[in-house]
Amino acid sequence: MTTTEVRVMRLAHGKDLPLPSYQSALAAGLDLLAAVPADNALSLAPGARALIPTGIAIALAKGFEAQVRPRSGLAVKHGLTVLNAPGTIDADYRGEVQVLLVNLGRESVSITRGMRIAQLVIATVTRVELREAASLDETQRGSGGFGSTGG
Repeated sequence: MTTTEVRVMRLAHGKDLPLPSYQSALAAGLDLLAAVPADNALSLAPGARALIPTGIAIALAKGFEAQVRPRSGLAVKHGLTVLNAPGTIDADYRGEVQVLLVNLGRESVSITRGMRIAQLVIATVTRVELREAASLDETQRGSGGFGSTGG
């Protein structure tokens, strides 16, 4: 396991919140916290979506991205997930990290200040060079699409 430094800046509305952190020794994602006002929890109705602030901005090095992913506990208990999962934060983005949550459950869910709402996974990026071809090599699967392998 390697460690890479990521600079993080607390924004004014996130100054009192802890920085994102790993919740276990081998966790892949840092938990992101909701930076909604303490006196004004956000109620997310069934079928509704909202962009939730985290109160931080990050500076990734060239060759890295951050992926905003759902938290499994929120998904199984409340039906909350990240709508554009995984959300991608590019290395040249310096704005606030925000989480697009959607409530796929049957009941409203209250998003409170400091609530762990998503996880942030830092990953390396491989850039490719596309080369146009008149044909592609044959494989056993071929052009079989969704479900073609029996799943």
